[in-house]
Amino acid sequence: MSEQASVTDPFKVGWEEWVALPGLGLPALKTKIDTGARTSALHAFDIEPFGPSQAPHVRFSVHPIPGREDVTIACSAEVIDRREVTSSNGETEWRYVVRTDVVLGDRTWPIEITLTDRGSMAYRMLLGRQALADEMVVVPGESCCQGVLDYSAYHSTAVQAAAPSRTLRIAVLSREGGAYSTRRIVEEGAARGHVIEVIDTTRCYMMINPLQPEIHYDGARLPRYDAVIPRIGTSVTAYGAALMRQFEASGTYCVNGAEGIVASRDKLHAHQILSRSRIGMPATAFAASPKDTDNLIALVGNAPLVVKLLESTQGKGVVLAETRRAAQSVISAFRGLKANFLVQHFVKEAGGEDIRCMVIGGRVVATMLRRAESGEFRSNLHQGGSAEPVKITRAERDTAIRAARAFRMGLAGVDLLRAHDGPQVLEVNSSPGFEGIEKATGRNIVAALFEEIEKKVRPTVARRRSPRAEAANR
Repeated sequence: MSEQASVTDPFKVGWEEWVALPGLGLPALKTKIDTGARTSALHAFDIEPFGPSQAPHVRFSVHPIPGREDVTIACSAEVIDRREVTSSNGETEWRYVVRTDVVLGDRTWPIEITLTDRGSMAYRMLLGRQALADEMVVVPGESCCQGVLDYSAYHSTAVQAAAPSRTLRIAVLSREGGAYSTRRIVEEGAARGHVIEVIDTTRCYMMINPLQPEIHYDGARLPRYDAVIPRIGTSVTAYGAALMRQFEASGTYCVNGAEGIVASRDKLHAHQILSRSRIGMPATAFAASPKDTDNLIALVGNAPLVVKLLESTQGKGVVLAETRRAAQSVISAFRGLKANFLVQHFVKEAGGEDIRCMVIGGRVVATMLRRAESGEFRSNLHQGGSAEPVKITRAERDTAIRAARAFRMGLAGVDLLRAHDGPQVLEVNSSPGFEGIEKATGRNIVAALFEEIEKKVRPTVARRRSPRAEAANR
């Protein structure tokens, strides 16, 4: 082999090139190669730092196609530095610096890049001399030496599906930061690289206006969140629902909306929704007048029957009346307390057992059988019941999914009874606990919840333009 043949040809780079930043989900960027600039720069707006001080992150949005503000890519990255940078026009600003791989032709290497708004610039990215390898030769008179990419990549479903997972900022509305379910959300979210912030529902306050709904917390306005997971206690349902409506108005993805939370907490309203959706449930009756007590009992098929407070939870405020006289006494006592309640048929064949179905994103991800302790008819784990994994029938699965859908919930604990005439829904819980079902089934329920959140907040594929408009932007 001759000495001349052994010499590697230089890697030629023109004054402009097409590059990709796969780590940021940017498959095509027309870039200016600027050896006069030391640092590289990427167009970014809505730049927002977040996360703990020992591991700061930044999230930002990019319009990768000049003149196309309808195409927006949401990005996030770990912050490696913050530097004062002076641009070519003499303006100085502090910029966040991130590290990511750049692809140019058949070469891939890591670079440091600063984030700044280049919306008025012809090029969405500038590649400075610090990012160029020693063997690269910049040829000022040539363009796109390493090939041409296409902006149509941003319209590709496959490209969007392959986009890297980004760090999300997620709020958990909970007054019990030390509770098992809240701790699991924080731990699992951190393990997946997200930033989770637990917010005490009652310490939030709202600014209600037509232009920009705001939520404040401890004297400061809350930042924009990618998603909100409500863990709202029954004692603050009304205020928690108001907060959720505020988050919904700002465009934040809410795992469960205010409408479903409020409806599920009111037993009467909940059963009316189930009835309207033709979902099986025990015969249920409600009346306001004490003169209707006997008719009320007769409507559900006489004793034994169950009397429930409309806002009961965890089996509290639920009484089994085994005889007609006992039912009359319980109803009389509830009315004496001016409590709202309903009367329900007792499904004896269930034998003190019910099934908790955890429904996430329209699918049942785990099921457990809850069994009441001896002498007790309530199978709630908080009432001493036991739990074990169980296989459910197709009818039971369909019923659970339909029930969650009826309340428009992304996360629901649906409780079913096995009756002679098919599955019957007892309750749809908007803040189901994770401890019992994770221990009983050995499944990571919270991971399934985050998978659904990550899918929901993924940016959608941009709309296609006409071929003429596409050509004009290449």
